[in-house]
Order: sequence, then C-alpha cells, then structure tokens
Amino acid sequence: MSDMIYKLNDKPKAPQAFFAGLQHLMAIFVGIITPPIIISGALGLDVHQSSFIISMALFASGISTFIQVKKIGPIGSGLLSIQGTSFTFLGSVIAAGLAVKAGGGTVEAALATIFAVCFLGSFVEIIFSRFIPLLKKIITPLVSGIVVTLIGMSLIRVGITDIGGGAYVKANVPEAFASLQNLGLAAIVLIVIVVLNRSKNNFIRMGAIFIGLLVGYIVAAIMGKVDFSRLANVAIIQAPIPLRYGLGNINWGVLGGSLIPFMLLYLITTVESIGDLTATSMVSGEPIEGELYMKRISGGVLGDGVNSAIAAIFNSFPNTTFSQNNGVIQMTGVASRFVGFWIAGMLVIVGLFPIVGGVFSIIPASVLGGATIIMFGTVAAAGIRIIASSTIDRRGVLIMAISFGLGLGVAFVPEITKNFSPVLKSIFGSAITTGGLTAILLNIVLPRSLRNQKVGNPPSTGFEDVN
Repeated sequence: MSDMIYKLNDKPKAPQAFFAGLQHLMAIFVGIITPPIIISGALGLDVHQSSFIISMALFASGISTFIQVKKIGPIGSGLLSIQGTSFTFLGSVIAAGLAVKAGGGTVEAALATIFAVCFLGSFVEIIFSRFIPLLKKIITPLVSGIVVTLIGMSLIRVGITDIGGGAYVKANVPEAFASLQNLGLAAIVLIVIVVLNRSKNNFIRMGAIFIGLLVGYIVAAIMGKVDFSRLANVAIIQAPIPLRYGLGNINWGVLGGSLIPFMLLYLITTVESIGDLTATSMVSGEPIEGELYMKRISGGVLGDGVNSAIAAIFNSFPNTTFSQNNGVIQMTGVASRFVGFWIAGMLVIVGLFPIVGGVFSIIPASVLGGATIIMFGTVAAAGIRIIASSTIDRRGVLIMAISFGLGLGVAFVPEITKNFSPVLKSIFGSAITTGGLTAILLNIVLPRSLRNQKVGNPPSTGFEDVN
C-alpha cells in the first residue's frame, strides 16, 4: 500500500513506535479487561481475586502478542497482530464456573476447572491450524456467522442484567434492581459512546468505549456508588503465579461436560482468526494469497492455540487475534511488527500491577452494562454481516432457521433439557453449542445442489407457507 509510513519490517524510532503502540493499547484495552470483569462478577469473585484475574488477562495478552508478532518457529504470524481475551468463550466460561458452584464447589474450584478446560480445548485450535484449507470447507461463512450471531445474542442477557445493576443485585437485592439510578448510569455511558462513535476524529472514535466507561465511572463515584475502600488491601504489584488455583481443585465432571462446547468455540475462533489475520495482512500491504500468506495464516492460528494454552496456565481466558488493531494500522499507516513488541511490553507491565485491575473490578455493573450492551450487540451484528457475505439460498435459510430455532430455544426454555444426562445437559444447554453443532451438521449432510435455488424464486418444496 502506497500510504504505509512504516511497512511490516520497518523499524520506527522509539518515540514513533511508543505512540503507535499506545494507540493500539487504547483500542484494545477495554476489550481485554471486559471479559474477566464480567466473569468475575458472574462468579462472585471478591476484589482481590478479580483484580488478579484482570491483571493476568493483560499479562497473558502481552506474552501472546509478543509470540504472535515475533513468530517463534512455526508459531505466530509475524504480522502486527494483537492478541487479547476472547469474548467468544464468555457464556461457556460463566456456565462452567456456575456449574461448579452449583455442585457445592468453591470459587477456587470453579476457576481451576475453567482454566483446565480452556487449556485442554486449546489443542483443538493447535491441531486445526495444520488443516486450514479443509477447515474452511466445513466451517463456511454461513456456519461461522450463525455461531457468532448466537454468541452475541446470548451475551445480550448478561449486558442487560448489568444495566439493571448486575446478577448479584438481581438475586440478593431485587428491590434495587433496575433502579432509576442504575438505568440512568447505563444510559449516560451508552449515549457518550454513541455520540463519540459518530465523531469525525479517528482518535475519539477509537477511544469511545473507554471514554464512555470513564465518564460513567466518574459520575458513579460522584453519586457514591463506587466503594474505593475495597481497594485498601489490593497489592500494588505482584508477580504472575502459574496455575495459582491448582490442579487438585478441578471438578472433572464439569470439565468433561464443558469440553465439547469449548472445543466447538475454539473451532469457531480458528475461522475468525483466519479472517482477522487476512485483514491484517491486507491493510499492511502484504499478500493475501500464495505460499507466504498461507504460512502466516497457519502460524497465526497455531499461535492463537498456543497462546490460549499459555493464558490458561497464567490463570486467564482464551486469547485470540483482535480486529481492532486493523483500524489503527489503516489510520496511522504504521504496520511495523516492531511496534508489536512495544504493545506487548506495555501489556505485560500493566499486568504486573493488580491495583490497575482492582480499579476496574469495582466499576458499577450498570456502568459496565451501558458499554457491553453495545459490544455484545456488535458481536451479533458482526455475525449477521458474516452470514450476509455468502449467498443465502433455500438450503442456507433452512440451516439458519433450524440452527437459530434450536439454539435460541434452549436459551429461552432451558427446561427442555431437564431429562438429559448431566453431560448432555452441559453440552446442549448452551445456545451457542446447540445452534453451532446443528449448523455444522446440516452444512455437512444437506445436499449442496439446493444452493442454486434462490430464495426469491424457489421451486415447490413444501416450505412456501412458512412466512
């Protein structure tokens, strides 16, 4: 690309590299810390546990970004591709943790089980990184679009609950749930983000969510809804502790039931990463076809899997390539992978300070909900865009109808699985897994000859009166 200031292998001077890295950090920071904040709230973690988990998410993202950018052997893309905590696993992580607690397990047991299943599931992505062409035939844009849409739709419940005050308030202080104060705080954050997102200034647009959360945080503090005293005993700095929650705390029953949903999600993130890496290569002025391109894609997906395993060891959740940085590359004209080393260093350094995670862990749920409702809705919208990128014939409509019907059905009426075994209930109790597995199966077994039968002019099939 002719407008690139620093191409892939150029080495910017330290000041330019630092400021370019800082812009990337602003674009991805909220995306990295939001999943651990939501998971911490859903599982009832105290401020010390949640601040540690948030810090480890930042630390793991830094290590993962370094590996992805550096390209160690076959691992990594060698592109300016930033790694961060994946939203894709949010619902399944919370479900696994709550299943452990429902069985009488401690918070430590829930976290140990979550990190164990994250670690084991990562090998799915590691294996499939060696079979990219085959994978693209099975997980088509239609299938991945259905799953991404279901992920977004499933998470909207979490976002709207936070707007009302959070799961804890809903369960324990129902009279305070959906109070005008909570709804007002969420509305302020939502409005600020929408207004800033429409700005013509690229820097303001990129930081819209961060600024919206900051404004909401300040307003909440003025209203007395932020308890800073909870940070009194939070460590200012702490070294990472691998496998902090131990192997002895793992609930193997819940792990077994959760493994298949996690494997499916790793499969989906594999396909998403292919798209993100392709976009990164394109905006960086690098090839998007040929042998070099395929090596980078395979290495990048392998990096995703290895980095997710490393993240689990460091008490964090699955990592994946972030698409946000592609916009920063386009805006700044800086595609140098050496900037990635600065970003990795910044993330690692910030991750060593639990007090940073602590400050974000006490953010009121309603403030967080005002931002996440947009983020989760955006996930669903992204899934719809993926679906729309392919030609939707009658076969596609049928796959969508059944997948969405069954997937959302188990979410709306979870009692439908009450007679299933615990393992099957764990697998098919999730809208993402039920809808995703249905889409994959139908995509394999339904005759592909129907693809040429356009929705606007179908032959008689017996489905004409469905609408």
